[in-house]
Amino acid sequence: MLDMFRYNWQVRQDWFEWCRELPQEELAKERTGGMGSILATLFHVANGEQIWINSMQGTPVIIKEGVTSLEEAVEFTELTKPITEQFIQSWNNELALKTLTKKRRDGSEITFTYEKIIKHLIAHEVHHIGQLSIWSREIGRKPVSSDLIFRNY
Repeated sequence: MLDMFRYNWQVRQDWFEWCRELPQEELAKERTGGMGSILATLFHVANGEQIWINSMQGTPVIIKEGVTSLEEAVEFTELTKPITEQFIQSWNNELALKTLTKKRRDGSEITFTYEKIIKHLIAHEVHHIGQLSIWSREIGRKPVSSDLIFRNY
């Protein structure tokens, strides 16, 4: 599964580079869908990743409400990526079957296997990358190619 995270991180890095050509106002501009802005969406995928990974590890979740600049989003990714990488490198069948129970907003509980959480994290980022691609076209820019078959990761 580490290879899929590396794929996602590579695509995310390409989006960071893509974003460097845009003014801050464009990155923070409120948009329809996703997490509401390009910057908020890039932060959201990194933040969601660290919340789930830290929860599975039983380590403190990094509490951060958001970011206000591209550099802050890049720094947050660089902070959280090694946490995920170390966890995935220790992956085994026993870990895949472990479960994590979370409280829902209504107070009820829901339980997921670690394997399902990891698959969710991979798909979650791909989903939001699609949103970034839509927004890039809306502002007249070519999106980052996320075509897995042509990437070396």
